[in-house]
Amino acid sequence: MIDLATRCLDVNCANFALGCESFRTAHGVFVRNREFPIIYDANHVSHVTAVEPGEIDELMAAAEREFEGYNHRRFEVDFRTPPSLVARLALEGYERDDALVLVLEGDLKYEAPEHDVRPVQTESGWQEYFYLKELDWLDFTERTARPPEPQVGEQLMYVRHRKCPPVQYWIAYVDGRPAAFLNSWAGVNGVGQVEDLFTHKEYRHRGLATALIHRCVADCREKGAGPVVIAANPNDTPKNMYAAMGFGPVVVCSHYLKKLAPAP
Repeated sequence: MIDLATRCLDVNCANFALGCESFRTAHGVFVRNREFPIIYDANHVSHVTAVEPGEIDELMAAAEREFEGYNHRRFEVDFRTPPSLVARLALEGYERDDALVLVLEGDLKYEAPEHDVRPVQTESGWQEYFYLKELDWLDFTERTARPPEPQVGEQLMYVRHRKCPPVQYWIAYVDGRPAAFLNSWAGVNGVGQVEDLFTHKEYRHRGLATALIHRCVADCREKGAGPVVIAANPNDTPKNMYAAMGFGPVVVCSHYLKKLAPAP
């Protein structure tokens, strides 16, 4: 299970890095995208190895240099992260947010319902994705009581676009109208990933998400993946649907975030 958890964490981290600059320092891996500096997923530190106070000081100083002018600092943490680094982040006021990583090793449960599911391959397809992604962002900000920040939603769209290829987006249609999306990626080390599920509120509870998950898992495996990962918010309900379909919980990872005051 430790080996499987490690492989699942690695594919999740690699997914964050797609379309971004990624480089290793003495004490961690830096992921950075200067074009989209306000997107946390695209600008962070992972795979931290700093243990001693001096090493942690060096890592934190490197983060200040590499993310100078950014409005945040973020570190990815999991069971491999030295506890001394986690304690330092807590001391310095970083806020923790968890992600539940689930993995499908066998077949999906339940038959895929019949729906019109198409790959996003054309400019018109991307425009339909952008339309749905904007609704997804608005839904997220309403549920979390977060300010709308339309510039964040817009940058998220383009960050996702830059992952393709190798990531493939899929849209489910109802009566020719775009209604839901999900993406698939063959991943790394034989582990694939499906991610970023959203269904328009007018079309929920019709099996669109189930149809998309079936298509995306099939795409991962057609491209060589065995196990397939999906990540979920442990405080939200989609995790229950994933578990019912055959995804099993394997590991929890955390994001430690500090928001910085705007420069005067």
